[in-house]
Formats: sequence, C-alpha cells, structure tokens
Amino acid sequence: MNAVLEQISKIGIVPVVKIDRAEDALPLAKALCAGGLPCAEVTFRTDAAAEAIKIMTDNFPDMCVGAGTVLNAAQVDAAIAAGSKFIVSPGLNPKTVKYCIEKNIPITPGTSSPSDIEQAIELGLDVVKFFPAEQSGGLAKIKAMAAPYVNMKFMPTGGVNAKNLTSYLDFPKIIACGGSWMVPGDLINAGEWDKIEQLTREAVQTMLGFELAHVGVNAANEEEAEKVAKRFGFLFGMPVKVGGSSIFAGTAVEVMKKPYLGANGHIGIRTNYIERAMNYMTTVLGVEFDESTAKRDAKGNLKAIYLKEEIGGFAVHLVQK
Repeated sequence: MNAVLEQISKIGIVPVVKIDRAEDALPLAKALCAGGLPCAEVTFRTDAAAEAIKIMTDNFPDMCVGAGTVLNAAQVDAAIAAGSKFIVSPGLNPKTVKYCIEKNIPITPGTSSPSDIEQAIELGLDVVKFFPAEQSGGLAKIKAMAAPYVNMKFMPTGGVNAKNLTSYLDFPKIIACGGSWMVPGDLINAGEWDKIEQLTREAVQTMLGFELAHVGVNAANEEEAEKVAKRFGFLFGMPVKVGGSSIFAGTAVEVMKKPYLGANGHIGIRTNYIERAMNYMTTVLGVEFDESTAKRDAKGNLKAIYLKEEIGGFAVHLVQK
C-alpha cells in the first residue's frame, strides 16, 4: 500500500470538508488537528478548494491533506500544485486514474460494483473508495465484494457516521472511513471551530473506544500474589485464574507473581484499534511507547504495549480488544 494511504489507515477517519471561503481553511485545520484528526479531504466542489488546501499544507505540513471530488486532469494539477498528498474521486474515470499514476500521487476512485473493482485492479490500484457507502449496500456489500478480490481494500464514504463507524472499521479490508459528521457545513460557515474540535474529538474517542481493562498489582512473590488474588475473589465473587506470570481475580485485577513495571503496578486500557490508538497518542498527544514491551500474536498483530511514562506510580499499557 502507498505510504500516504498507510498514514490514512493509521488515522482511521478522513474528514470530508467543503470550504466556501479560503480564509476558513486555517482555523478548520487547527480544529481538526486539536481534535485528533490531522487529516482532511477538501472537496473540489467550490472555487476555494485549491487555495484552502494550500493554506492547510503550508501551515500544517505534517497534516495529511488531499483533494476530493476530483473529476479531471486539470483538477489533479491544481490539487498537486496546492500541496495535496492524495486524490479522491466520486467515480472511476480511467483517464483521471492513469493521470494520477503518471503524476505519482495516490488516488482512491469511487467504486460500488465488482466491475468497478476489476477496472481498478487493471489500473494497478489496491485501495478504492466505496461510494456512496450506505446507499450502495453498506458494509454487507463491501464484505461480499471483498471476498473474490482478496487484495483490494476499501475506504467507504457516504452515510458513515458515529453510530456505524466502528462497524465499518472492524472489517480488516477497510483502511479508513470518510465522513463529514464532525465538519458540518453550517458550523464551518458560522466559524464555530470549538464545536468542530469537540465533534472531532468525540469521533476519535468513538473510534478508539478506550476503557479500563484491568489493574495490575505488584506482589513480592507468588505466595503473596495468590493471597491477594484470593482475597479479591472472596470479597467480590471473582473467579481466580492462575497464569504464568500473574494471577487474575476476575478480569479486573491482575496480581503479578513478582514485581513488574510500575512502582505500584500497572493499568491496562483496552482500545478498539491499538495501532490507531498508538498513532493518535504519538502524533497528537506526544506520548512515547516502549517498543520492547510490545506483545504480538502469531500473525504479527500488535496485542499490547506499554507507555514509557508512569502515571501516579503505575505503568500503563494499551490492550487490543
């Protein structure tokens, strides 16, 4: 997959924005980045699109800004000149796709049928937009179409919102979802950047779904660990389960058989998508992770990793749900 599309996959949500006034681009970019989505697809449905893209990319060079609703080569040129990192089109126009390939800029053309996907494969693409997503059959249709095209991945846009976002992203053939619910046109035109930042932050938290997994207690030895775990089990009716390095009381309390990370112990936080959570926490919040603590499954998928910092004497690690 192209490096820009890899970046989009780690972000998970692509805000699709329609900007009528170029002067709105800078405060909008600030609101999106502050809310946790350093990404935008600026649609070429207004005359301000190219200038807006340039303002965003000039002021936020690390932001992944692309052009949407691109219909022809002239718009591709305008988008590239403005600093676009990717191109999105509502349908699959072979001429536009070939032109983007010649210009070495990734394009995700709109598709909604197996015939569209076969054209995309013939053109050498491995990621396509699925549009309009909900109106074209939604997740069920993507799953049906993905079955025979095992190497194709999708970016659904159209009808995706906070309620169905994670249903889409749970399917591994979907790299990200495009949506406008966090950037409604009326709020942009009214300059209500605080509300857009809030909606963006809510979208990120909905996607990541952070919740407490368990609290880890550092015991001095296995005997003490067993005593602590059994006490929790007795008091709160929790089943006690002995593991290799720890003993669990239910799922909420993990007692280590010998002191591990954290002065007092550790706290596990579950997330829907651990790789996206790491990307958000590193690029937006400035958090550092201890790669030496990473745990992966047999397929190499990350399952858990610790932050470098301790909070209140507790080490903290993310856990994939």
